[in-house]
Amino acid sequence: MPTWRNWAGNQKSHPSVIEMPTSESEVIAVVNRAVSSKQCVKVVGSGHSFTGIAVPDEVMIDLSKMNQIIAVDRVHGLVTVQAGIVLSDLNTHLEAQGLSMPNLGDVTYQTLAGAVSTSTHGTGLQRTGLAAQIDSFRLVTAAGQSLVCSKQQNEDIFHCGRVSLGALGVITEMTLRVVPAFNLRAVEQPMRIDYVLDNFSRLIDENDFFEFYWIPHTKWALTKANNVSTDPVDSPGRFRTWYNKMFLENYAFGLLCRIGRLFPRLIPKLATVLPSTGRVEYVNISHRIFSSKRLVKFYEMEYSIALDSLAPALREVMKMVDDRGFRISFPVEVRCTGSDDIPLSTSTGRRSAYVAVHMFKGSEYAEYFAHVEAILRKYEGRPHWGKIHNLDASDISSLYPEYQRFIEVRNRLDPEGVFTNDYLRRVLGC
Repeated sequence: MPTWRNWAGNQKSHPSVIEMPTSESEVIAVVNRAVSSKQCVKVVGSGHSFTGIAVPDEVMIDLSKMNQIIAVDRVHGLVTVQAGIVLSDLNTHLEAQGLSMPNLGDVTYQTLAGAVSTSTHGTGLQRTGLAAQIDSFRLVTAAGQSLVCSKQQNEDIFHCGRVSLGALGVITEMTLRVVPAFNLRAVEQPMRIDYVLDNFSRLIDENDFFEFYWIPHTKWALTKANNVSTDPVDSPGRFRTWYNKMFLENYAFGLLCRIGRLFPRLIPKLATVLPSTGRVEYVNISHRIFSSKRLVKFYEMEYSIALDSLAPALREVMKMVDDRGFRISFPVEVRCTGSDDIPLSTSTGRRSAYVAVHMFKGSEYAEYFAHVEAILRKYEGRPHWGKIHNLDASDISSLYPEYQRFIEVRNRLDPEGVFTNDYLRRVLGC
């Protein structure tokens, strides 16, 4: 029996059936066969979720053969694609058409459907997460129907299904709102963490896209300020850019993590290496600035909290790390976005800051993550659906004003739980 594993290796299963459809009609046939056999169906993307959200216990659908651009509407700024397309491929196609996604996360080997279904968000206070870029989508339901979902058709399913957790059916196609291609000027530099927190509101207001990484065991943060620019793209062979984006962020950092795993007492000293990298500035097309290659594998937990809660919450996390004597080799990542109206989006109804903590693959993470989680829960934190957390439906239902509306749509579309698994039973309560 084949084994499926996620990217980090902390989730695995042995699906009894693996299907790789090439069309929506084939997806419908797979779902109909599963229903007849009373089997559950899960769609897997690139496996970047750290939770069990996509774990396929019985019938696994791999949409990697449904990865084509269907239509580009330059006049209205729309692109229609199959749901299995990988974000990096989508952005390459858009670049060739002179178009860009308005915002993007920092990992682009995810499939489009997987990214939006878990509320992947990126950063930028004037922007939203990826799901709010959806204009319409096609959904194959447990009844074997193919539905077009938009503000004009099946509006309630569209409203809830932009962040679906894979619980409503199989998304086969999406139409996204895109914008003319744009370049970004990136300025990456260390700053004192107290300065960043004291001036966080100004920093996110003054920059189109801003994020930072607090380095545990130091008083420093690595900051990234990205702003739309009409300047030309730098030479791709520029050594300084490669040195910072590939060598320091992957090879050198990976070496530090391995040393720290073997000799935890050295981690505070090793941490001082990161702020010494200095300032770097460069220009590139937006999607190449937003995303970076991730060669160092890790486990991750991320919570969304109200924007105004960021400084006190992070200061509590920083104090807890010192008080508990944790040895943390990975920086703590902070980003922000504007609000949206999607029921299970982690930014629904509020401007949000995101606090993400990581541990190097193979390291013990449960105790550290649990203490961070306890702090962020005090600030009405919402866990990222694809990242490690310990909440269940009784915890989560109070965090989302339209949680029950999503449950009602889910129960109507999939009353028998064809698209469920253990994780969804835990967070949806059924």
